[in-house]
Amino acid sequence: MTTGGHDVGADPRGHERVAETEGAHLSMAGEMAYGDYLALDQVLSAQHPISDHHDEPLFIIQHQTTELWLKLILHELKGARGAIAADRIDQAEKMMSRVARIFVQLIQAWDVLSTLTPADYMQFRHLLGKSSGFQSHQYRAVEFILGNKNAAMLRPHAHRPPIHAELGALLAEPSLYDAVQRLLARRGFVIDAAHLDRDLTRPYEGDPTVEEAWLAVYRDVDRHWDLYHLAEKLVDFEQAFRNWRFAHMTTVARIIGYRRGTGGTSGVNYLEAMLKVRLFPELWDLRTRL
Repeated sequence: MTTGGHDVGADPRGHERVAETEGAHLSMAGEMAYGDYLALDQVLSAQHPISDHHDEPLFIIQHQTTELWLKLILHELKGARGAIAADRIDQAEKMMSRVARIFVQLIQAWDVLSTLTPADYMQFRHLLGKSSGFQSHQYRAVEFILGNKNAAMLRPHAHRPPIHAELGALLAEPSLYDAVQRLLARRGFVIDAAHLDRDLTRPYEGDPTVEEAWLAVYRDVDRHWDLYHLAEKLVDFEQAFRNWRFAHMTTVARIIGYRRGTGGTSGVNYLEAMLKVRLFPELWDLRTRL
C-alpha cells in the first residue's frame, strides 16, 4: 500500500531485520550442515598443485569436476540400461536426457580450460609425468557401457585391482545399446541370434538385422512411437557425446598442438580418431534409406 508515493510501513532496515531473523536459526551444533552433507572439507582440500604457477589450479579443478560429472554419467547410464532391460522406456529416456545435458556442461567447461594458453601450460606440464586423462577409469567405463570396448584399455589400470576388476566386468556386460537391441527382439523384431550372442568384449559393429528393425520403427512411427522416441534419444545422446569429444580435441589442439600426450598417446591424433567412432551406427545409417 502506498500513500503520496511512499510505501506505508516500509522499513529501511528491513533487509537487515530479515538477515538477523534468519541468522537466529543458523546454529548448527549437532545438526547436519551444508558442508557436512557435501563433504566440502574433503572436496575443497583435494587440490594439490605441484607448481607455484597461477594457472595450475584451473587445470586441476577442470579435471576433478569432469570426474565428478563422469561419476554421475555412469550412474545415469547404468540406470538407463537397467530400465530398458525392465521395459521401463520412459525412465531410461529421462536418464539419457539428463546425461545429454551433462555433456553440455562439460563442453562449456572446455571453454573455460581454453583460457589456459600454451605458454601457461608449459610452465607446469613437464611436472605431470605420465599422468593423462587417457588414464581416467571413469571415462573408460563410460566408453565400455556405451559399447566402445577394447580389452587393451584395461592395461593402464592393472596396478589398481578393484578398478581393473570393475572395468573388466563392464567389458563383459551388455552395453546400453545391447539392452536396446534385446528390447527390440522382445518386441518381435527379428534380430540375428548370432549378433545378440556375440562376444560382448569386442567393439560394437553394426548389424543388418538391427538396421532393418530400426527402419521398420521409423517407417511406422505411430505404431512404434515409444521405440522411435527412444531411438531419437539415443541419437541426441550420441550427438552430445560427439560434440564433447570435438570440444576436447579442439581445446587440446589449441593448447599443445600436435605434440604427444603426457600419457604417451598421440594426443590430438588420437582424439581425432575417436571422433570417427559411432556408438549406434544403424541409427545413423538408416537415415539415408528412409
